[in-house]
This record gives sequence, C-alpha cells and structure tokens, in this order.
Amino acid sequence: MNRMLETLRGERRARAFLLTYAQSALGNGMAIVALLVIAYERKPSPWAITLVLLAYDLPPGFLGPLAGALVDRVSRRWCVIAADSVRTGAFAGMAVVGGIEATIAFALLAGAATALYTPAALASLPGLVEEDRLPAVTSLYSGITDAGRTVGPALAAVALPLVGADGVMMLNAATFAISALVLTAIPFGAAVSRVTLTQTPPSFMQELRDGLRETMQIPIARVVVITSTGVILFASMINVAELPLAHELGVGASGFAVLLAVEGVGVVLGSLSGARSGGLAEYKARYIAGALALGLGMATMSVLPWFAGVLVAFAVFGLGNGLQVVHERLIFQQAIPQRLMGRAFALLGALGAWAFALAYLIAGATVSLLGTRGSIGVAAGGALAITLYAILALRQAPDPVLPAVEAAGAD
Repeated sequence: MNRMLETLRGERRARAFLLTYAQSALGNGMAIVALLVIAYERKPSPWAITLVLLAYDLPPGFLGPLAGALVDRVSRRWCVIAADSVRTGAFAGMAVVGGIEATIAFALLAGAATALYTPAALASLPGLVEEDRLPAVTSLYSGITDAGRTVGPALAAVALPLVGADGVMMLNAATFAISALVLTAIPFGAAVSRVTLTQTPPSFMQELRDGLRETMQIPIARVVVITSTGVILFASMINVAELPLAHELGVGASGFAVLLAVEGVGVVLGSLSGARSGGLAEYKARYIAGALALGLGMATMSVLPWFAGVLVAFAVFGLGNGLQVVHERLIFQQAIPQRLMGRAFALLGALGAWAFALAYLIAGATVSLLGTRGSIGVAAGGALAITLYAILALRQAPDPVLPAVEAAGAD
C-alpha cells in the first residue's frame, strides 16, 4: 500500500491517468447493469440480452490483434483518447435510440473501442512512471478495473431508480468524455520506433503478423498466453454455475449476491498485491500461486455443502484471479520489447474473449449433464491441469535477454 501511495504522490502523470480511469471504470461498471435493463426493456426476450452482451464482449476477439498492431504503430496516447471518444458517443447513443437493433449496433461500437483502449492503456503504463514504480502503477490499474466491476453494479442499484437506465448510460458517456479530455493534457505513450530489416517499411498486416509471431516465439510469453487463456476458459465456467450453486446451498438470490461481492473483494485484493516490487522469478511464482488458488477455490466450492465454506472458496477464487491477472501483465512488461507491447496485450485479450465465449457453451453443457457441482469440478480439474503445465513450462522457459523495462518515449 505504501508503494502505491508513494507512486500516486510522486508520479503526476500516472496519478492523473489513474484517477481519470477510476471514474470511467465506475461508470462502465454501472453501465453494464443498465445495458441489460435497456436491452430487456426494448425487446423483452433473453435473446435480446444475449445479443447485446455478445456485441459488447466479442469485439476484442475479432479486432484485438488489429488494434494491437495499430497501438504499436501510432501514438498510444491518441489511441486511448480515440477509444474514449468513441465510447462517449456509443453509450450516449444507447441512451437515446429506441430500437434493439440500434442498441446492439452501439454496443458493438463500444466493444470495438474497448478492444483498442485496453492494449493501448497497458502498453502505455511504462511510459508514465519511473521503472521501479511500474509494478505499483500496473497493480493500481488492475485493481481499479476490478473495483469498477465490483462497485459499479452497486452504484447502479442506487442510480437506476433516480435517473433510469438511460440516465446511467448518459452518466457513463460523460465519464468517457472527461477521460478523453483529461488525457489530451497528459504526455505519454508515443509511437515506439519500429525495427525494420529493409529500407521499405512493412505494411500494417505484415507488422500484425510479425508482432504476433515474435510474441509467441518468446518462451515465457508463449507459456503465459497458453496458461492465461486456458485458465480463463475453465474459470469462466463458474459464471454459469454460480447462481444454481447458491440455490443448492439454500441461500437464494441474496446469498448469490454475497458470493459475488466476496469474490469481487478477493479479485481487487489480488490485483493490488502486484504493487510489491520484484523480478521475473518473483512474478512467475506469484502468477503460478494465483492460478493455483483459483483452481483450489473452485475445487473446494464443488464439494463443500456449507455456505460459509463456499464463501471462503469464492474469496480464494477471486484472490487467485486478481493475483494471476496482474502478474501476467507484469511478466509481459519485463519479457516483451516495447515495440511489441500493444500486439502482445491485444493477443492476450483476444484469446481471452474467445475463451469466455467458449466457456459459457461448455458450462451450459456440463451443468446439464453433470449438475452444478460436477460442472464446477470439471472446471477446477481443467484449471489445475493448466496450472501444472505452467509450473513445468515456466521452469524450463529461459528469461528473455532484455532491459527490465524499455523506455516508451513521450509525445
């Protein structure tokens, strides 16, 4: 905590960036709830909710690599400003349109802008702070993201009766407008010099292919990409099984809300733990610890019949989730050259988006065939198997011969 406070006090640009990101993260957490309400109001059908969620969540899977190549080619600051500007219009559009088709189109636009924002923001973090403060600012960024997802829905419960779903959407649009405006005054994340072997600069698509190939040729990065995608695939199955599990425990909707709240607190604490300094060896150990905690948490909730025990399991699951995500980012920052950073983070996000979508399909089938606890047990087994792979593979993967952090430059 002291390192995070020291970073906020000592790094003016990082402080402005994180405070701006915090208000938009809370607004976005509120807007996800409002989006479901709007979709159902405009077409009272479960398919309306499904289509809107797919439109918002899938663009990183389709567009992530393209967005990552753009991030590595142009100014990263202007990528995040452009993304926030587009999201301002998209969420305002959702508030004022009347049909479900237009709502889906604006959700697709917002998802596409998020596909650009995330790799651009993560790739920009090394350019905001001194090298020894990078773990703290990365941890704060991850913690703010998770806090927005946890606290935002609670704020939406207060705001919806006051301003309605359309009003919440307009509030979220305003947070992105504020973010875009503030970021124009913060110098960071210029385009990074590209390495070319010929006098002719490579084409955009060639840079895209080269960047993805080079990322996967770095042994430690390849292991993290495979592990994180696999863990997302199995861990996301819990999203389908959580509510039925709460009913099996006899705690109903209110108990389900408590489980999610405890899990959310665990995720935030896990994310903030990344502020501790360390090298690749420490980051790899904490990354493995996070994946292991996540798998053991699911294994425990699949067998315990008591609500209190399952509550602890959800806390451990959330803690492991946050711990793994923040340390995968810290590993990338130390293992991948700055010129590849946007494409590397975009690849991670794209595969994660597809893993989320596939997890929902697998979970629906396994819950139907094996029951709630059987489905969670399968997910736990898969996550622990992936963790075992990561333990063995990371032990054999050589550390890259790179400076700890390459300078990102300034606009």
